[in-house]
Amino acid sequence: MNVGDMVEEFSLEDQHGDAVSLTALLENGPVVLYFYIKAMTSG
Repeated sequence: MNVGDMVEEFSLEDQHGDAVSLTALLENGPVVLYFYIKAMTSG
């Protein structure tokens, strides 16, 4: 991905187990997607 790329709509669970959609997050302003490797891996 590059800065400014568009992504498809998706939903994920928050820390409470509630589904949160990308669209719902965008209603509050810009969203930053951050990915990190799994802990204790060689990645």
